Amino acid sequence: MSQATKTGHSYGTNSKQEHAQSGELQPSKDFVQYLKEYAQEKPDVAALWCFGIGFVVGWKLKPW
Repeated sequence: MSQATKTGHSYGTNSKQEHAQSGELQPSKDFVQYLKEYAQEKPDVAALWCFGIGFVVGWKLKPW
């Protein structure tokens, strides 16, 4: 069993290793992985960004 599985955290360490070995470019998956890691490290900043984006989108989509 790997160290990540023993601690109960699985942050995609296997996928990073597989991705590095394959050498394929996957910008969308890399970006999503980066956002997940950033949100885990700084949840308050990520929550404020989500609130701000939701506020602007909701404001632009209001029906009247």
